[in-house]
Amino acid sequence: MVDPGAAPEEPGRRQPRGAGRLQKKLADTLAEEEARHPDRPVALFCTDEHRIGLKPIIRRVWAPRGQRPAALGHHRYEWLYVTAFVAPATGESHWYVGNGVSKPLFEGLLALFAREAGAGPQRTIILLLDGAGWHTEPGLRVPDGLRLVYLPPYTPELQPAEHLWRLVDEPIVNHHFDRLAEIQDRIEQRCRDLEAQQDTVRANTLFRWWPQRPIPN
Repeated sequence: MVDPGAAPEEPGRRQPRGAGRLQKKLADTLAEEEARHPDRPVALFCTDEHRIGLKPIIRRVWAPRGQRPAALGHHRYEWLYVTAFVAPATGESHWYVGNGVSKPLFEGLLALFAREAGAGPQRTIILLLDGAGWHTEPGLRVPDGLRLVYLPPYTPELQPAEHLWRLVDEPIVNHHFDRLAEIQDRIEQRCRDLEAQQDTVRANTLFRWWPQRPIPN
């Protein structure tokens, strides 16, 4: 029997390099924010971006013995970027689809996420993210109620949101598209579906070392 909310790591597998230090850093930050605002709930989220586009995504498929499966493709370099904000402990997620990455765009996403997730006087959100240039100072405006915590350099394996991208890609795998708008329609619907599937999101992002808090009744 396997707990559907268990971590995606294989049983008995060692924790990734740096997981213990990051776990302590996140736990300390949670405790600090809870002490600072004892009457305000604190949630731990992570965020990452995923690039998809007209360059086909190819995966293995079943085929009759002796026949080579064929997949249509026309490599063109037009891209969309999916940004996910996810709370691994609960499966709560917020999704956004854009046409690029930049500091001004990321500031807009932070503001939109903070508003939709309720960050501010009623809720503090600690957000784990990598050190990409558009995620960092100088000059990055962070909304009230959000506190940013950065991954150690070169540790994408410690980012829970990385495990969502195979799920996001499902509607476009092994398909050829003529226009980027066709992909955008499918991906936006896929993001809406995943936002409603909190158990699936939780099962794919809740690492064994991820700090958790009891969920109030």
